[in-house]
Amino acid sequence: MADQSTTAAQAPTSSVKTVETFLNALQEQDFATAENALAQNLVYQNVGLPTIYGRNRAMKLFRSMQGRTGFEVKIHRIAADGNAVLTERTDALVFGPLRLQFWVCGVFEVHDGRITLWRDYFDFLDMFKATLRGLAGVAVPSLRTSL
Repeated sequence: MADQSTTAAQAPTSSVKTVETFLNALQEQDFATAENALAQNLVYQNVGLPTIYGRNRAMKLFRSMQGRTGFEVKIHRIAADGNAVLTERTDALVFGPLRLQFWVCGVFEVHDGRITLWRDYFDFLDMFKATLRGLAGVAVPSLRTSL
């Protein structure tokens, strides 16, 4: 029989790995790996925007951006407590020469090795500033930000 303290200590590590694998797969546009990390009953929320229900709808959104939008992620901090994983990240959305780079705090819930909840919090003012910085980078390429 497994020692419960060992099992409990491994669960957060596994959940963290699932979230890291998922975010890196999105960055690499490895949609098969990303989809495999999501539960069928996924709830995906960007707070302040409409909620997306279901893995299929979320994957349809991600695939629709392929070739038109790039996504980059840098995880600054990641921590887990049971099934909950918290991230502090810098994300970048890239539309050709326009790069929007902004901070994000994310909450993930992982059950049976798959993400059931992905909720991101970000500041709309920070997004506005990212847009201004991105536009400045289009006009003057040396001003472009990078992760």
